[in-house]
Amino acid sequence: MSPKSILLTVSALALSAGAAMADYSLTVLHTNDFHARFEPISKYDSPCSAEDNAEGKCFGGSARLVTAVADARARTNNSILVDGGDQFQGTLFYTYYKGAMAAEFMNLLEYDAMTVGNHEFDDGPEVLRGFMDTINFPILMSNADVSGEELLAGELAKSTVIERGGRQIGLIGLTPQNTGELASPGPGVVFTDPAEAVAGEVAKLEEMGVNIIIVLSHSGYAVDQAVAAAVPQVDVIVGGHSNTFLSNDSDRADGPYPTMVGTTAIVSAYAYGKYLGELNLTFDDDGVITETSGGPIAMDGTVVEDEAAVARIAELAEPLEEIRQRVVAETTEVIDGDRGNCRARECQIGNLVADAMLARVAGQGVTIAIQNGGGVRASIDAGVVTMGEVLTVLPFQNTLATLQLTGADVIVALENGVSQVEDGAGRFPQVAGIRFTWDPAGEPGSRIVEVTFADGTPLDLDAVYGVVTNNYVRGGGDGYSIMDTAGMNIYDYGPNLEDVVAEFMAEGGAYTPYLDGRIAEKM
Repeated sequence: MSPKSILLTVSALALSAGAAMADYSLTVLHTNDFHARFEPISKYDSPCSAEDNAEGKCFGGSARLVTAVADARARTNNSILVDGGDQFQGTLFYTYYKGAMAAEFMNLLEYDAMTVGNHEFDDGPEVLRGFMDTINFPILMSNADVSGEELLAGELAKSTVIERGGRQIGLIGLTPQNTGELASPGPGVVFTDPAEAVAGEVAKLEEMGVNIIIVLSHSGYAVDQAVAAAVPQVDVIVGGHSNTFLSNDSDRADGPYPTMVGTTAIVSAYAYGKYLGELNLTFDDDGVITETSGGPIAMDGTVVEDEAAVARIAELAEPLEEIRQRVVAETTEVIDGDRGNCRARECQIGNLVADAMLARVAGQGVTIAIQNGGGVRASIDAGVVTMGEVLTVLPFQNTLATLQLTGADVIVALENGVSQVEDGAGRFPQVAGIRFTWDPAGEPGSRIVEVTFADGTPLDLDAVYGVVTNNYVRGGGDGYSIMDTAGMNIYDYGPNLEDVVAEFMAEGGAYTPYLDGRIAEKM
């Protein structure tokens, strides 16, 4: 039996014997995976027009969060506001301002702490350090050795202690262990096992007499559950990374809110500021949770936007307007870019991007396109398509990259792509030029059943093929190391991917999204 379980049993016996306990209440307000969505978004997670916002059809945006956080704080005597990582990347606001705008609004909202998400490393330690120097709260990462990175060494804490209502609360940060594959932390940051890192910080906090411990985990729902099972002294895990939606009131939820693993409560509030998580807790003197309630609060049209925040966001948007409002194409209907689809199966946005890539370089003898599903970040609404919408789908400023691979190495790349579907990993391959069948029941590394070209010709394992992808994947990102180690005649400096897609959409009149069965599961 874990120490927390023992304490819970002892507490229950004491209460039954009529012992007086001094209960402590705490509300944990939380966000995760905000991805620079300072302005409201549509139900498809894409940009939302001012007209639709005025009609109450939009969600999220920092101005709604200002109102919702103030209202939530007024409902409780003790509260903290924390973030599960990935404030960076996702819209032109990040492209233009990097971390400065996130810092301004997080300071305005008076966050108490956040963890480092993998996207906080997208532009290297330099941008992360600039963000750290600007925020008024700690940013945490326990499972990494940063001693080899001079910009972070001695500056990036593993954990911290804050006081609220007379009680000490320990906060620990977690970042994906494979951040080196997902972003650009550089060689000076070495990531380590999450459970071991949390256990080490828990021991330090307990030695200090802290018995309320909260982990801010940008590691995904599955890892959160594993950490909770391995380190039962943790009271709460605020999740991120997998964009998990936990709720007791929605049939779309990925699990209950909170998800209990032993005595540990796990919460997560989807992404993009669509929800504000509100977890209400009661603790006894020993730091054991005796009661939980709450859930995600939808940041929909019923939440009034803070006028000062609206004005400030509009001011910051002015330099971006010319780029964002430029009409580049038209689509006959919504182009689906749902995260759950694009990371597990053929999706419409994936087909669009892969088709555009292949069309751009087909004259160079390239016959295969592979785009990581995690590299597409939103849907596109029906009607006129602006460059701002395209940049929301493709915010990473990737360039087109070409290389040659043998057929056998193409299989290795595809095996990597389908190796972590259960985790919702962004490496899932959206393709053009080829069709493939994979077996979800197979062991990772042995899931690809068949690969053919569009005309039915089978892939020749010994032949050499031209492949187009983005420079991130070509460099080994998302686990595609085969492209870096086995690629031949590599060229990483093609046109920007967002321009390629915008020009492709504009070529043939209004674009019609489609699925054609190019990716299939073995039945």
